[in-house]
Amino acid sequence: MKNVAVLGATGSIGASALDVIARHPARFRASVLVAHRSVDELAALCVRFRPELAIIADSSLETSLRQKLVAAGLPTRAASGADAVREAAAGPLCDTVIAAIVGAAGLESTLAAARAGKHVLLANKEAVVMAGALLLEALRSGNGTLVPIDSEHNAIFQCLPTEHRDLDRCGVKRILLTASGGPFRGKRRDELAAITPEQACAHPNWVMGRKISVDSATLMNKGLEVIEAHWLFGAAAQQIEVVVHPQSIVHSMVEYADGSVLA
Repeated sequence: MKNVAVLGATGSIGASALDVIARHPARFRASVLVAHRSVDELAALCVRFRPELAIIADSSLETSLRQKLVAAGLPTRAASGADAVREAAAGPLCDTVIAAIVGAAGLESTLAAARAGKHVLLANKEAVVMAGALLLEALRSGNGTLVPIDSEHNAIFQCLPTEHRDLDRCGVKRILLTASGGPFRGKRRDELAAITPEQACAHPNWVMGRKISVDSATLMNKGLEVIEAHWLFGAAAQQIEVVVHPQSIVHSMVEYADGSVLA
């Protein structure tokens, strides 16, 4: 039985993770659930999964969360704030941490989990981009493990040998990250002057939050993913390429020196 802390439980990654946990009750247990401000959603998840600890990052909502847990007759403890999130990620209630808090806010808890030797399932690319060297050192010092679970880098992870820190020795020629091209693929530069946020968020293939939709439309997210691939897989800049793939069928690929390609 794996005890799992889901950091970002009310987001899309958290929802997918909890769906997997619910489908395999003999293998996984959601022992810690963390949300930013969605107190009603967090309380509802606690009713369903009955974790030992629920944390709301916004401390002004802790009383509300506690009241909802008591009203539901749950034994789940309530806590709040960044310190509580960090302590839970490193604490004894979990052995696996799903790091799905968006942006810089997810860095400290991810580092804490790594230093504590947890099995870190990483969906927060910003943590790697900002502090890749720190994260790798935290994993080494704590003897922690890391698996990327965002789609592109998880695809690469599955296509590489178990020990992949030396790509040349593994026979890897290059890593190919795919990009849909977003809503503005094929447009000329002068056509982009008058675009609106709504147009930028109208992704042709995916329905996503506004920030990640804009990052996709501008290809900023792909730049972050290149940096992420460098740190996660020890890849040099010349070993990473981005390929526009409008159909979004293949998430990423690995090409080996012998000509074989895994996707």
